[in-house]
Amino acid sequence: MANLETKYLGLNLKNPFIVGSSGLTSTHIQIKRYEVAGASAVVIKSIFEEEIHNEFEHFMTNEYQGHHNNEFYDYFDYKIKEQSLEKYSKLIYQVKNETDLKVIASINAISTAEWASYAKKFEEAGADALEINAFLLPTRIDETSQEIENKYFELVNHVLNYVEIPVSLKIGSYFSGLANTIHKLSQTGIKGLTLFNRTFHPDIDIDSMKLAPAMVFSSDHEYLLPLRWIALMSGRINIDISASTGIHSSTEAIKMLLAGAKTCQIVSAIYKHGPNVITKMIEDTERWMESKNFASVDDFRGLANNSKVHDPAFLERIQFMKYFGDREDIV
Repeated sequence: MANLETKYLGLNLKNPFIVGSSGLTSTHIQIKRYEVAGASAVVIKSIFEEEIHNEFEHFMTNEYQGHHNNEFYDYFDYKIKEQSLEKYSKLIYQVKNETDLKVIASINAISTAEWASYAKKFEEAGADALEINAFLLPTRIDETSQEIENKYFELVNHVLNYVEIPVSLKIGSYFSGLANTIHKLSQTGIKGLTLFNRTFHPDIDIDSMKLAPAMVFSSDHEYLLPLRWIALMSGRINIDISASTGIHSSTEAIKMLLAGAKTCQIVSAIYKHGPNVITKMIEDTERWMESKNFASVDDFRGLANNSKVHDPAFLERIQFMKYFGDREDIV
């Protein structure tokens, strides 16, 4: 039988299939279903810096109007944060004690403020690793790309000074020099990168002519963006890469592994088809490996990355010149 065991962030996993951070991983009862389905690890639903701030603002606006004492504000700000952290830490503890899954805590941060100390609490609760989910949309015209990038490094360095468990960083693709940024991040001391964030996109309802949320779930063609960058970078950096976005079957998962990913994070496919989609991915991957005579994942991981392919320039091509440049039947 094919051996799917892999190592990610220094953790020994029985296979490369991880349930990614989402509402799917917000309770220990839900998470236990993924262990039964065969997943090797879970990323606990991110605790959002913005959610805590919004909860505090809502609480003060609706419950304590008219109070303007700074000590009063500080007290409730502290209490709300403590309650959020206690609830999150309890979930980590429950999952660690009720399953054999590897548990990766997740913080979604937009500043360096207190998140390092939060990370320490999650480590103390038993988390095996930490994923920092950081994405800053570069919308400010008065902010340079260098200033934006610096925030990522400040956040990472701040957290690394607090925790001993392995740390990974989940990023988006909105960097002016993505390859250079990935390379520099790989040298900070983090153990892994997750490529890429699936971000919220606004849409426009043409009937109401108002903004509305676009499709929340990924589609299976969205794997192409992370696939390209994993293939480009996996042979050029010395940290692990986890693939995220658009992985709906073993086909996309195998491609990510061939590109050099250590693990694949699954979310939308579970929302659409339930936990058993993980079981099917595992079984189909095993069958594919056996058909290709691969005994282990390490036998084929990275065979299609930048350092192994015959024509590396193929990964860097961005124009359709070769395929559609002289076609007249394309409308």
